[in-house]
Amino acid sequence: MMTLVRSRYVDAIPAPVIEPHAIVATARGRLFEAALALISIDDGVLERVWPWDGEADVRYGFYRALEALELAAVDVARARDEAGTVPAPGARRVGPATAARWDLHARLMAIGAQDIDADPGGGEWTIRQTLAHIVNAQRAYGHFTAWWLAQRDVDPPPDAVADEVEVGFPDEPSEGEGTLSDIWTRLDQLIDYEASRYAALDDGALAVPARWSGAWVDVGFRLTRWTSHLREHTVQVDKTLVMLGWAPREVDRLVGLILSAYGRLEAAVYGLPAAALDAPGSDGRTPAGIIDEVTARIAGAAPTVVAAAEA
Repeated sequence: MMTLVRSRYVDAIPAPVIEPHAIVATARGRLFEAALALISIDDGVLERVWPWDGEADVRYGFYRALEALELAAVDVARARDEAGTVPAPGARRVGPATAARWDLHARLMAIGAQDIDADPGGGEWTIRQTLAHIVNAQRAYGHFTAWWLAQRDVDPPPDAVADEVEVGFPDEPSEGEGTLSDIWTRLDQLIDYEASRYAALDDGALAVPARWSGAWVDVGFRLTRWTSHLREHTVQVDKTLVMLGWAPREVDRLVGLILSAYGRLEAAVYGLPAAALDAPGSDGRTPAGIIDEVTARIAGAAPTVVAAAEA
């Protein structure tokens, strides 16, 4: 596991630290393992028979996983609401970022190592450069927003971030070093770390003045910007792949649907205290239990889909 570069300002945020429930790491590992297995399947065998409760084809094996995740997201939200769990204002701001993060993973899962360094021409960034920017900007949103939050009692608020806040801040190219897996692990660790510090913020903290791109905004705006920034550069990755002449297979698209659906499921509980995921709804099921069950089922089914494709 690579070492997370922490921020002294993020660490000092005056709010409880909300660590994710252990099931989140387990579920992510299962989904990645299943996705890596499924993405090995060729488009040409999608109509082979996959034994399900009835008789289906390999293609439906992908859609079955998608259906299961979408239903689980509904069930998790219901259990959460019936237990009376109310996400803090900060959690509501950072929650959508995990769905955006999984949409980015969905794009990256199928591309080869050589693709991230291929030059699209016209002075456009390589995918590695785009990913380095995504990670570096995410780090900046956490680090500099925490500094603005620390100025909440300064009147009038400062006009700009103090020079000392930038001392030791990693440069952008360093954020893109290593393999594709290294880069997205770096991004995952960073989003989770920052979210665990910001999720408990209340409305007063979100209203603290801050600046972004030369304009006066507030801390809440800067947290909301996590999601739109991730999506903005996911679009850029898509455009770069088009310039490189890369076209996704059907299987790539199907695996992408599964990963995106998991992101929406995770977003339903992202930023909630671990205890909230163990609180049962009216039917006795807990959000953690639902996530555990559905991801275990998908992990168990993926090898049967692969076997059917290879038969």
